[in-house]
Amino acid sequence: MRETLERTFALVLANNLGQPRVYVHRDYHSRNLMVSDPNPGVLDFQDAVHGPITYDLVSLLRDAYVAWDEERQIDWAVRYWERARKARLPVDADFGAFWRDVEWMGVQRQLKVLGIFARLSHRDGKDGYLADMPCVMAYLRGACRRYSAFDPLARLLDAIEGRTPAAGYTF
Repeated sequence: MRETLERTFALVLANNLGQPRVYVHRDYHSRNLMVSDPNPGVLDFQDAVHGPITYDLVSLLRDAYVAWDEERQIDWAVRYWERARKARLPVDADFGAFWRDVEWMGVQRQLKVLGIFARLSHRDGKDGYLADMPCVMAYLRGACRRYSAFDPLARLLDAIEGRTPAAGYTF
């Protein structure tokens, strides 16, 4: 299990470190935004740090507290990508490559969030976050299904959750 996680971390880290770096919020999600005119207000602003350009976008699209369907995520990502290109932000010129970077950044973020929620429960006795883990896990499993590089991680998640992978046959 440790070897699978270490290989997964290395793959994700290499991808994420290869992305252009910009200032990111680091804790950007729905519970840290408030309605304000003309732009949303940001709460709990901890730091502006340099990070991968997809970090804040994936934090919103794959929010731990809100489940968005994939079509909506892609629509919003395309809109962001188009505006980012017009603003000359360093996004990939190919949306497919940009979306892959979003998903791989999401894998890192989802693993991080699952770990934080588990720690809060086990160490700090804060079990309220456990109810949000299925949403995060669904996002993580979605990315695992789309990229064969994450097949070992998907099998590890199956083992941890006691799931039997579905097998299908064609004749």
